Amino acid sequence: MLSVLFTVGTGSLGGIFTISEIPEWYAGLQKPSFNPPNWLFGPVWSMLYLLMGISFYLVWKQPVSAVRNVGLTLFVIQFILNFCWSILFFNQHLIAAALLEMVFMWIFILLTMIWFARISRTAAWLLLPYLGWVSFATVLTAAIWKLNP
Repeated sequence: MLSVLFTVGTGSLGGIFTISEIPEWYAGLQKPSFNPPNWLFGPVWSMLYLLMGISFYLVWKQPVSAVRNVGLTLFVIQFILNFCWSILFFNQHLIAAALLEMVFMWIFILLTMIWFARISRTAAWLLLPYLGWVSFATVLTAAIWKLNP
């Protein structure tokens, strides 16, 4: 339960940097035709954070080992990158930096999945929707950057 509360709670903190910027700054940006409606982001991220928390728990509960520790470290790194993206994009309006940071986040999500699979295939598969959404979000961020030089 703590794993889920941690991921959902910490993930929700990113909303602090997001919510105030949506009505004006984000609304004023040019967006591609495939940009989802704003109301979709909250439910999607809530579900992804829930799946991340379960995945984290499945690995955390395993006996301490070098593989487990590396997997958990990779998870924490990608999670920090996830949190920082909201600050870069919404708070600082640094679209290019947010895009670059998101590429690193994608790499660390994939590395986390690879390491988690060595311990729990279920834990790795639970991160697949997250990787898919971040893949889409990377393309979306790149399109927004291109449309708003």
